[in-house]
Amino acid sequence: MTVSPRPAQSRLDPEAVPRRDVLGLLSLWSMASALLVATLGALRLPRAAVLPSPSKTFRVTIPETLPAGEPFVPPGRSVALFRDGEGIHAISIVCTHLGCIIKATAGGFECPCHGSKFASDGAVTGGPAPAPLPWRQVTVNGNAVIVDEETSVPAGTKVQA
Repeated sequence: MTVSPRPAQSRLDPEAVPRRDVLGLLSLWSMASALLVATLGALRLPRAAVLPSPSKTFRVTIPETLPAGEPFVPPGRSVALFRDGEGIHAISIVCTHLGCIIKATAGGFECPCHGSKFASDGAVTGGPAPAPLPWRQVTVNGNAVIVDEETSVPAGTKVQA
């Protein structure tokens, strides 16, 4: 067997990098990139990922032209406000069956999802709804009415305006 002689190396030629050194450098680079990605992910944690919801207590002015017994639903809210000779009251317009937003009709309210019907005082008159509509807490401050959408009060509770 004959072995061919190695060509002479110049002192300017780069030295060959051993395979073990290349694998070691690649593992260091992959560890550094994983650490960088983890750090960037951790920096995102303190920020909230959801938008804040509006306050459940809000101030509203009932129109002076609102007839007695007619519902007034403030835009973007889930209550109907009523004014009559006895005072002002608010009733939730979230159906007690599956949580749909109900619509005002001539005789009260009706759920467009499953057909539950409610009287103007929130009592169930038909359909699958298991309970009447809850009345919400109302306070009056000057011309403004303050409604708390989370606090229930006994049915029939009215506030003098």
